[in-house]
Amino acid sequence: MKQGSSRTARLALVSAAVLGAAVLAPPPNAANAANAANGADTGRGEGGHEATRAAVRALVASGGLPGAVAHTQDGSARWFTSAGHADTATGRGRSADEHFRAASITKAFIATTLLQLEAEGRVRMDDTVERWLPGLLRGNGYDGSAITLRRLLNHTSGIADHTDDPAFAHDAVGPGFPEHRYDSHTPGELVAIALTHPPRPDPQGQPAYSNTNFVIAGMVIERATGRSYADEVTRRVIRPLKLRGTSFPGAVPRLPAPHPVGYSRFHRSEPDAAVHDATQQNMSWLGAAGEVISTGGDLNRFHRALLGGELLPPAQMKQMLDAVPAGDGFGYGLGVEFAALSCGVQVVGKSGRTNGSLSGMFGTRDGRHQLTFNANGDWLRGDSLYLDVIEAEFCGTSRRARDAGPA
Repeated sequence: MKQGSSRTARLALVSAAVLGAAVLAPPPNAANAANAANGADTGRGEGGHEATRAAVRALVASGGLPGAVAHTQDGSARWFTSAGHADTATGRGRSADEHFRAASITKAFIATTLLQLEAEGRVRMDDTVERWLPGLLRGNGYDGSAITLRRLLNHTSGIADHTDDPAFAHDAVGPGFPEHRYDSHTPGELVAIALTHPPRPDPQGQPAYSNTNFVIAGMVIERATGRSYADEVTRRVIRPLKLRGTSFPGAVPRLPAPHPVGYSRFHRSEPDAAVHDATQQNMSWLGAAGEVISTGGDLNRFHRALLGGELLPPAQMKQMLDAVPAGDGFGYGLGVEFAALSCGVQVVGKSGRTNGSLSGMFGTRDGRHQLTFNANGDWLRGDSLYLDVIEAEFCGTSRRARDAGPA
């Protein structure tokens, strides 16, 4: 997720999904293959979800991903579909109750917590980083007294992204992952890596996505409350909403059962790049920027409660939804992203990606219609396949289907 053009904005929405296809192990028998390819649908309102079902299946069939699921809620009607495999070795299909790494969707939880603290008068969005974390941002062109909490949350701080550091990326998500997947990192270490790189130019004119912004936001929560960001989000959001499948694992590398195998190509784009099991990993390399584990049902519940006004007062909700344009109909709010779809609908939510997992949580601004989807692979042949799932659910047809025309 970088700065710049409209193409960059599109890649921010799909969490910079690496392009390319994978060679996956086949299921053990033809019956399992047929069941996985056909997917599964449950819930009400299935007749109105043909486009979404097709878009989810395209993630597997055309995108080369091992499996995918989508959960929707429109008013009181809930619907679920799946395609492909949770485990390509056994042919086990994806299921509705699976846990997955939601990665950068964590940012929406962190922003919600900081905005609750503002509503209580404990912090202000116009407070500077220097006010809360004296001396953290100094040197190499950085000045913490000029960067506010608001600019952290909407990616206008200009702070470099520690995950862009070549050596760090090599070990955290690249070829060095197998050796370093259990490494632990402190927030201070992550910020220090970012500060070895100069600030991004004109960040308010050209927002620059940075995971380090939210690492710092997590540090501010800890300083303001005396509790970790994980404890504070759990106390304020996860428990009140009864999100029983949502957790902050800390340094624990395992996923709760049930869960899919997470397949990764380690950011390799070659057509024949090897596929690896990346299910277990220590997420402290993202921390407050991407640690959370959740389920599709939980994320829809969180999104519905957030946009429906259950978590933030109107003043703070207005701030969260004050979008900074990032080009081509995309934009950043506070911990959330916006996309203007081809049918004129604007959705708000968050994308998320880590090794072995690619997710999206989006919905309408009125909180009535939600979509959460996940693929248990971290690559795509093109970002349009990801965007097509969103288009299909909220527009009733995908761009791919419209471009193809009548059969």
